[in-house]
Amino acid sequence: MNCKYIILVGDGMADDALEELNGKTPLEVAATPHIDRLLPKGRLGMVRTIPQGMEPGSDIANMSLLGYDPVEYHTGRAPLEAASMGIHLRSEEIAFRCNLVTLEEDEQGVIRMLDYSAGHITTAEAHELIGALQEIVSGTPLSLYPGVSYRHLLVWTDGREDLQTTPPHDISGQPARPHQRIYEEEKLLLSFVEKASIILKDHPINRNRLASGKRPANAVWLWGQGRAPSMPSLKEKYGLTGAMVSAVDLLKGLGVYAGLDPIFVPGATGYLDTNYKGKVTAALNALQTGDFVYVHIEAPDEAGHEGSLAKKIEAIEAFDKQVVGPIVSGSARLADVRLLIETDHPTPIHKRTHVSDPVPFLLVEDLNASSGKSHTSYTFCEKLAHESGWHLQSGVELFDYFIRGCK
Repeated sequence: MNCKYIILVGDGMADDALEELNGKTPLEVAATPHIDRLLPKGRLGMVRTIPQGMEPGSDIANMSLLGYDPVEYHTGRAPLEAASMGIHLRSEEIAFRCNLVTLEEDEQGVIRMLDYSAGHITTAEAHELIGALQEIVSGTPLSLYPGVSYRHLLVWTDGREDLQTTPPHDISGQPARPHQRIYEEEKLLLSFVEKASIILKDHPINRNRLASGKRPANAVWLWGQGRAPSMPSLKEKYGLTGAMVSAVDLLKGLGVYAGLDPIFVPGATGYLDTNYKGKVTAALNALQTGDFVYVHIEAPDEAGHEGSLAKKIEAIEAFDKQVVGPIVSGSARLADVRLLIETDHPTPIHKRTHVSDPVPFLLVEDLNASSGKSHTSYTFCEKLAHESGWHLQSGVELFDYFIRGCK
């Protein structure tokens, strides 16, 4: 293949039409001039990334967008993150995502999920907390591995994968107790969670966070469990080599299973303060030696989970200005570049969680070709993509078209 393939994903950018935006979505009102300049030379469409009956998680959506049918290959979120962290799961091991979260008791004595990210705790603080929890798992079938910010991993040897766990970002502000009953089914997990809570609540890190007005990481939350999947690489499927550029272990682990190099970018946080410039540089460097790069930006999704309209618009505009613009500019010296701009799933700010509705995408088959038009009055958004009439029923279908369209 002579082509270079670039996929840019703004996680959770799609949303609902909002009354406070006069019936428009955040994508419609956000300033996205770099994407909009590509509209005359590209093709808009809508794609369904979540197969019917499956949970609308980023693991399933991005697996679909990377060309793998989740119905066939998905085993859980945590095993993908394990791969990113260099953890090679044995057949008898079950990986769980282990969030550091903030739980809070309300005036009625109900324990609620105040913050699924513990105030987006820093990685340095989180690693110290996870280190303090290691004594709990010592000598047990459990192993703890530190990740990025609030995202960590628990591996259970000879454990159960059939427990009905709940993503903590799905229950923001809701009672936590109904979703913690799974621990009562397994005394080992119950003991770990209870002991972790005791240690975390009195840890100096959390005392300092409270003193400075920040939310404490006062509990752990287990979810997204599964065994290691078995997936062919993109080289085996399409003859592609390349890289995955993302701040989060989920995407980097997905890249590992797809045979992509998971690029570590210093300062990549998965939030508004991420190192956009470093991610762009890593992506462009990867195209010098490989055919393909997948660049994932987490911030719009995080803003959606927080229910913050202002932050979501800020995140979308940063995606456009600090990722799309520099990538397009940096690719100008390359011939035969195909570009796909997309979002994986909607994260509506009023719902504060993922939904499975179709999402918009823009496919540019020849990035450096002249379109004959210098500008457009349209903007990249759900409505315009829907009106295009190009509706695909799976991310796999979109990926296959994107790759095989270039010979």
